[in-house]
Amino acid sequence: MMRMWVARRFLSSVVHRGGQSAGQFGLFQRPPSCFPELRYLQCTCCWRSRIPIAGFETLNPIISSSGDCKDDERSLDSCYTSDQRSVILNLLNNATVSELTTVKLLRGRKSVNIVDHRTKNGPFKTLESVTSVPLLKHKSATIVFNSILNPPEKKERKVKMNLAKFIRPEINRSWLEEASSIVSLICGTNSIAWAHVDRGMTVLDWQQLACPNFLKGTYDAPSYLNDISYVVSLLPSADFYIVEKNIITLQNPTLFPVLAHMRSVEAMLFALLEPRYSETDGNSPPRVLNMKRGMVGRHFGLMLGESRTSGAEMVMTMMTESVTQKLPRLNFPHELLIKYKDAFQMRTRRGDELCDALLQGVAFYELLSESSK
Repeated sequence: MMRMWVARRFLSSVVHRGGQSAGQFGLFQRPPSCFPELRYLQCTCCWRSRIPIAGFETLNPIISSSGDCKDDERSLDSCYTSDQRSVILNLLNNATVSELTTVKLLRGRKSVNIVDHRTKNGPFKTLESVTSVPLLKHKSATIVFNSILNPPEKKERKVKMNLAKFIRPEINRSWLEEASSIVSLICGTNSIAWAHVDRGMTVLDWQQLACPNFLKGTYDAPSYLNDISYVVSLLPSADFYIVEKNIITLQNPTLFPVLAHMRSVEAMLFALLEPRYSETDGNSPPRVLNMKRGMVGRHFGLMLGESRTSGAEMVMTMMTESVTQKLPRLNFPHELLIKYKDAFQMRTRRGDELCDALLQGVAFYELLSESSK
């Protein structure tokens, strides 16, 4: 004990004398020239204020080991101004799946994950909370945020559309332009839907009728004819009847019954709606036409590869704009808005045939107008 006490007293006195000595330095002190020049560390992720450091021995291990600041709870939010954060969060909290897919990196599953996450957990309150979405970690989130703030310039769609590419049989263009109204028909596996749209882009009629004899046992011609004849008897009068041309690949043999069903219904509609049984003499147009499904899908941006996605959200947008905008894309009578206001919700949707019938009618007039420019 005595030796330890003596040693401590000796060291204390040496340090004390060294601190009071002018021009000299204590045992545990460095001269000022020994200190390194002050250097700065810049965070390359969030560009925060420069952090002065005297040496790497004082460097925060979290900052030095993480170039993207992923362990800092405020790192993502401090990368952007309050206005920028508001723009980003507003889009992520309100955009639909189809709208999110227009943002870089959000095509496919990521956009669905964002909608599912905010549905279960509520809206995103911070940018950092977005990283809790599956498949959307720190680096990906930063790219998404920057893409929202700086969206790529949209290239104007150059429409050079030949009507013969999406309408069959070929028909004189002047006849199409003179049509005052059309009935758009979509054949499903157990129903037929139609939309009656006039040249002023107003929906005059919009219905769907179940066909109980479709795909029941063998393709019984009298049963099919009975269902389709009843539908035809309810169709309003129009200049043209547009029947969807649905292309089904034969690479999958299990789809052959559906293909046979579609072709049977299509043939009967052509026969029942077309009053002439002789070839046209060129002085009057055919009343029944085919329109390719893929063309309508591309017009509305509903194609995912070679497959077409649901147009329910597009139809709901048109219905909303019919009430909220002075010049909507499509006008709906009040009774149809009331009838179908809840029909196309994700969980209560009655079916895509109604949506497709309406979109085909709209695409017909819009493509006709665009191709004439």
